[in-house]
Amino acid sequence: MRIGIIVAALGALLATPAAAETILFVGNSFTFGANSPVMRYRPDVVTDLNREGIGGVPALFKTFAEQAKLDWKVSLETVPGKDLAYHFEHKQRHIDRRWDVVILQGYSTLDPEKPGDPMRHAGAAAQLAAMVKRANSKVRVELVTTWSRADLTYRHPSPWRGQGYAAMAETLAAGNALAVRASSDIAGAIPVGQAWTRAMRDRIADPNPYDGIAFGQVDLWTWDQYHASAAGYYLEALTIFGRVTGVDVRTLGRNERAGRDLGLEPQLMERLQAVAQAELAA
Repeated sequence: MRIGIIVAALGALLATPAAAETILFVGNSFTFGANSPVMRYRPDVVTDLNREGIGGVPALFKTFAEQAKLDWKVSLETVPGKDLAYHFEHKQRHIDRRWDVVILQGYSTLDPEKPGDPMRHAGAAAQLAAMVKRANSKVRVELVTTWSRADLTYRHPSPWRGQGYAAMAETLAAGNALAVRASSDIAGAIPVGQAWTRAMRDRIADPNPYDGIAFGQVDLWTWDQYHASAAGYYLEALTIFGRVTGVDVRTLGRNERAGRDLGLEPQLMERLQAVAQAELAA
């Protein structure tokens, strides 16, 4: 009798589906997909904690997960033009919960007032990471290293003007590396900006949109040469998804749903998947 009860209990346990893993995206327009169709992409499959009807990069992540048959519950908390310090100071009621993974994306220049200075960014990242760590000691916190802005590389006064298309991304990567070293609560940094640079170096993406887009190449920036195009956000989402889940994003293939929905060319989708995977492997 006792053996039968034990077997029945084990059967019930095995039949119970595992709970979905939870992931929270914290960021600004670079996360919610400003100035592109990504912003309103599939908002029904994610939870926008600010109730603004945004899908964004989190919805691309969720779409990839569905195709990979992974169960992720995806949430986002995004505010345009704000850094991580703002989220810590004003959005704790949304962020201070139990999550399995938290993705933190800061301001495009690290510090809005002192471009390139990593100290405010690193301090806020550490505060947010420590907060979610208290809610779940096993939470994995990752920073997103964003891309070089063409407007600050080629047109407007900045520390990176005239320094080449990779310079700003390298500064942002260094700032995130400092933040990771300074906080044991942060697992690492996701190399989105480096993936953009790789795409340009490999002549998949044009590094200077101001002199025209070369035939056969794509513009990763949108019309303001600041935010990403649909292709740029697609590369961002691929890089984040590959890092978080460990899935080889090349397995998504040329018929991947989100890319098709956004109108991306199948060959471009494959090339961007290969770029993201190569950067993650590097």
